[in-house]
Amino acid sequence: MSLEKDAPLTIYRNAHIYTNDPGVPWAAAMLVRGEVILAVGDEDEVTALSEKGTHIVDLDGRFVMPGFNDAHVHLGEAGYDALTVRLQGAPTIQELQKRLAAAVAGSKEGEWITGSGWDHTLWPDKKFPTRADLDKVAPENPVFLVHISGHVAVANTLALKLAGVTAKTQSPAGSEIEHDASGEPDGMLKEDAMGLVRAKIPPPTAEHRRKGIELVLADVAANGVTSVQDNSAWEDFLVYRELKKEGKLTARITEWLHFAEPLEKLEAQRRDGGTTDPWLRTGALKFVSDGALGSRTAAMIAPYSDDPKNTGLLAMEPEKLTAMAIERDKAGFQLNFHAIGDRANRVALDAFEAVAKANGPRDRRDRIEHAQIVAMSDIPRFAKLQVIASMQPSHQTTDMRWAESRVGPDRIKGAYAWATMQKYGVRLAFGTDYDVEVISPFRGLYACVTRELPDGGPQGGWQPQEKISLAACIRAYTTGSAYAEFSEGKKGELRAGELADFIVLSDDLTQIKPAQYTKVKVLQTVVGGRTVYSAHQQ
Repeated sequence: MSLEKDAPLTIYRNAHIYTNDPGVPWAAAMLVRGEVILAVGDEDEVTALSEKGTHIVDLDGRFVMPGFNDAHVHLGEAGYDALTVRLQGAPTIQELQKRLAAAVAGSKEGEWITGSGWDHTLWPDKKFPTRADLDKVAPENPVFLVHISGHVAVANTLALKLAGVTAKTQSPAGSEIEHDASGEPDGMLKEDAMGLVRAKIPPPTAEHRRKGIELVLADVAANGVTSVQDNSAWEDFLVYRELKKEGKLTARITEWLHFAEPLEKLEAQRRDGGTTDPWLRTGALKFVSDGALGSRTAAMIAPYSDDPKNTGLLAMEPEKLTAMAIERDKAGFQLNFHAIGDRANRVALDAFEAVAKANGPRDRRDRIEHAQIVAMSDIPRFAKLQVIASMQPSHQTTDMRWAESRVGPDRIKGAYAWATMQKYGVRLAFGTDYDVEVISPFRGLYACVTRELPDGGPQGGWQPQEKISLAACIRAYTTGSAYAEFSEGKKGELRAGELADFIVLSDDLTQIKPAQYTKVKVLQTVVGGRTVYSAHQQ
């Protein structure tokens, strides 16, 4: 890590600093030069290191901690979604139709209308929408609306027609086109079947893409997130590079590449994007191996408790997945598999085990993203195989209302099992899956400690044996995430030699009740010694 020797010194004093460093957990002052922390300690010892021209910042006794490192985001999709129809929180199909009608009123006939964030589990009948529901308010515009999970979508009749989706259209492997009683497509598309319609939607312009990304980066900074591990398109990476060149990148980004792309293309992208820049680099290869629990597309070993003919969907045959994993691991890539259902998690663990056997030992740090429903017998395998569980605590607060009805009382014991993972020595890395969930890490802290709904209950928490401490949750959101991207010792703690990535909060997280976590305000976000968000300047 380079130190800018000519950069001016800054001392942050009169602070209540939670260092996240077990050796020196608290401090009152911090000395920064350029992007790097030089010293952390009490006021006297830190101020003694000042020199002519040192800038002094009085933090008025505020709580300071390392910036959060979100281990799983979709910045590009979030940016695109920010400029489309927002359907988050719509409590009924009628509200979805109302928001869609407003978009139609502002569009020309024939213009595509896209949106995201609808959640049928919030609706009284909990049924998926259909093309007929969309046709009622948008008969003359092709419409494509993505579920909050990102794993299913609904299209109207015109969109299906433009995409050539008919009763005779075959579902792509590992996906499903749903049909009505007459055998016609009903508008619901699961997993890769969504691509049939997506392929017909005009791609965003470069200007549109950048505008959306700038909006979400502002959201990231305002929520105290200083680093993200991102799964977006290569075109989005090029926007990040442009922002970095202009000095406008406000979060450190490690970009995942797409596992299923040809190996030659992946190696070229790795060379082009680099692997060492602390602001922007390429990282793991991401593969989505199954769907989502809410849409019953997560791959399960046994059928869903509330859908006994359905075991979900695997995106690729296990044998093919394993062969590709061995090839890509041999090329030196870190592997990162989305797995939500217990079957998908087992398939991922089997693949990682086969990779290690085929290619021999090395520091791989392979990851399973989500690990939401895991067979209890498979949890020790994470530790044995040194597989990182990259999880999103806020998913638990969203899913707990209906998760047990999906999988039953026995399998639910392996759901969002943070404490059991911790007990077996599994490394945890936490994030949000933004914009499936909001970017706020404070909602995740609340989930870790309470396992309750955002507005409280059930009393004592849902599956309370899986609660973990605030300190453990913060570590998973900081040092755990850093380890998951090979950045331990560079960020995640506030100590000499690490990057000056920190946040100033309105409240001391260690002194308030968990119910207050989501009310905490970010007052300042600093990345590499540069303030990228200030509540006072908003």
